[in-house]
Amino acid sequence: MTTASPHAHGVHFGRADVQNAGMGVGILLIVVGILGFIPGVTTQYSELMFLGPDSHAMFLGMFQVSMLLNIVQLAIGAAGWTMSRTEHGARNFLLGAGALYIVLAIFGLSVGAGSAANFLSLNMADNWTHLVLGVAMIACGWLLSRNMASDRR
Repeated sequence: MTTASPHAHGVHFGRADVQNAGMGVGILLIVVGILGFIPGVTTQYSELMFLGPDSHAMFLGMFQVSMLLNIVQLAIGAAGWTMSRTEHGARNFLLGAGALYIVLAIFGLSVGAGSAANFLSLNMADNWTHLVLGVAMIACGWLLSRNMASDRR
């Protein structure tokens, strides 16, 4: 019989920490995707376009959004929520989607907000947030999965 609590091994609410992090990020992205379609939360809502730099709608008055960007956030969030049912899925989601957000940030920084290539309607606040989010997701995926249950056997 062991006296160690499940919390000592990174298990909370019946899930591993990496699963909780993946699920939390997934839920956050779903909420952001939904809120991007709500007038008031998204200012200049009448200027929300499907894609392109001409979408001047601003999520929380700070982040330029388009319908396509909101849909992408919803899709990534749903994938994260779904993949976080297992430790390996959660780790893969955090590492893969984190890398995707870093690529998205680099793309946004390289094309510029007014460029026709800016099909997702990204501004500087979006780009830097995506970069920080990507790095944080990769860090969580790596740090929280170092001692996964399947690796401890």
